[in-house]
Amino acid sequence: MTQDQGTRERLLGAAWRLELFTLGWNIAEGVVAVLAAIAAKSPVLLGFGVDSFVESTSALVLLWRLGRERRGLGVEPVEAVDRKAEKLVALSLLLLAGYVAWEAVRALRGGEIPQPSVVGIALTSLSLVVMVLLARAKRRLAKQLGSGALAADAVQTTACWWLSSITLAGLALNATFGWWWADPLAALGVCVYLVREAWEHARGEQEKD
Repeated sequence: MTQDQGTRERLLGAAWRLELFTLGWNIAEGVVAVLAAIAAKSPVLLGFGVDSFVESTSALVLLWRLGRERRGLGVEPVEAVDRKAEKLVALSLLLLAGYVAWEAVRALRGGEIPQPSVVGIALTSLSLVVMVLLARAKRRLAKQLGSGALAADAVQTTACWWLSSITLAGLALNATFGWWWADPLAALGVCVYLVREAWEHARGEQEKD
């Protein structure tokens, strides 16, 4: 690590605040999405809402990892914590992939047709903006801190952006054309991406930006 202590403490503080915002956003997003899904009888929107709660586990892991270093652990203990945290984040990616796949297959087999949801469309549109900004900030801080766990969390935030895109497309296509099957089909493709990234980060591999 090449930063002086003051610089690293500043970066750790920024990462901590970013993860606190991520946790708060995901909980609020999940509550609104689940309530909207119940009102619209939308299985895809329900999956999006539950995904927000699953992603909260990644933020909790990162808060734990960052908190350990901020309390003064030495370099080697922090790196050991970081490796463990990265594996836990990878596990949450696999859980997310499993749930999305299950929800997509259930929707396709059951042929459930959600009602149009203005709240769902507005929420996923806003999520697109928030997730891309969060992922960008996390990637930058992960590179500066040399944190594989934070890099893995940035991947999960990017995955949430894709899921937001798919959910928005599905809701919009259903509201416009009645094509209820579009978003569960695309969600299955995202699951492949999630599993691949989870495998790489479970092995400790990082994206080098």
